[in-house]
Amino acid sequence: MGTVFAIKKYAIHDGPSIRTTVFFKGCPLACQWCHNPEGMDSKIALVWKKDKCIGCMACVAECTQQCLVFENNLLKRNPAACIKCLHCTNICPALAHEAVGRKADVTDIMAEILKDRLFYDTSGGGVTFSGGEPLMQPDFLIALLKACGRSGIHRAVDTSCFAPARVVLAMADHCDLFLVDLKHMDSEIHRQYTGVPNEKIKKNIVLLARKGHEIRVRIPLIDGFNMDEKNMRASADFLASLPEIQGVDLLPYHSIAKGKYKKMGLADNSGRFAPVSSRQIDRCADIFKQHKLVVQVGG
Repeated sequence: MGTVFAIKKYAIHDGPSIRTTVFFKGCPLACQWCHNPEGMDSKIALVWKKDKCIGCMACVAECTQQCLVFENNLLKRNPAACIKCLHCTNICPALAHEAVGRKADVTDIMAEILKDRLFYDTSGGGVTFSGGEPLMQPDFLIALLKACGRSGIHRAVDTSCFAPARVVLAMADHCDLFLVDLKHMDSEIHRQYTGVPNEKIKKNIVLLARKGHEIRVRIPLIDGFNMDEKNMRASADFLASLPEIQGVDLLPYHSIAKGKYKKMGLADNSGRFAPVSSRQIDRCADIFKQHKLVVQVGG
């Protein structure tokens, strides 16, 4: 069993060709610009959408734990009493209650994956396991990778590589492509903006490369965080030293996740970051091209 929060069909930015992307819940990083904030917490979350609520009070009346109450026209939930039974999501006639995340087993997920097998076969695509951080659920991830392998489906894992080396290696034998994030080369700056240092990440990238695994590195372009020339050149130097790297994807920051933060009731730091210009993107791309690295802008 594992916990996922979305399955995206016909994904074209999560690896080669047409893919199905399975998003795992839970992440050890807390990137201030995260575009999947609903994947940060490993636990299933329940959200109430005021704009959909019709005030019927059915959820309050039928809550088995009596953890819901209306005060000043707002619904309040006692998180200590809520057991995430999801009864409120099932009985609400207006769909004002929503579960973010669900438990699933390998059979459940594979049933969804196999529905799109025709697209994989005709396009050369496959499945990408993303998040959150899929390596936080290693047993579930490996079981899914093995099941996809038995079905002849191409497998990619989109990961921060912030995990024990033994977990990375155990998963690597069942993965066809790694999409690995590289956010900043300076460990202290990395910690300030993501909550964790980067030594483990860089060691695991080297480990995978030296073992001959196929890797594409994804670098988010965040103005004011990692787009200075010093960091871009340090990143290019590091990746150029690993000839196994298949290419570099530069991912310009966007603020598309603002609505997600509001929905989840989370602090939104996206106002600290501005969209980057095409000129800034070209400057960064040129640095990597000077190091003979294959560069693509976007996923």
